[in-house]
Amino acid sequence: MSRPPFTPSIPASGGTPSAPPLAARTMTPRPMRDPAERRTLVVGRGISVQGTVQDAERLVVEGTFEASMVHSSELSIAQGGIFKGEIEVEEAEIAGTIDGTLTARTSLIVRSTGKVLGTAKCRRLQVEDGGQITGRIEMITDQAPSDLPPRPLTEAVA
Repeated sequence: MSRPPFTPSIPASGGTPSAPPLAARTMTPRPMRDPAERRTLVVGRGISVQGTVQDAERLVVEGTFEASMVHSSELSIAQGGIFKGEIEVEEAEIAGTIDGTLTARTSLIVRSTGKVLGTAKCRRLQVEDGGQITGRIEMITDQAPSDLPPRPLTEAVA
């Protein structure tokens, strides 16, 4: 997951690095970002972190991470990794332990070694044999509560 080092373009005359003209820079389409180049925060094995994360597109937890609220695109908790707190992501893959509140707007995958403790909200759920969920699961749907059919009223008989 390493990037090539930054190499400025130096004119053949041996001057200072030059940037392309503004028109050339604005007309060039920006390529899609390689998954390896996404802003990734890795909490390695044996490392404990407490705090707030901002602007991380991908969070990988191999150690222990405690946070009050994290917004990210992707969460990956490795086997042996522990996340405590509240997190909202697009996709989550849990092979370790998450203790708290997890909202996965797209999908939640609980691997065979994964444990979800607390509340999990997701649109799609996949649990491998051996994966554990202890707490509450809420499925995210596109249907608003007002779109649901009315429940029949029951009358109390006195």
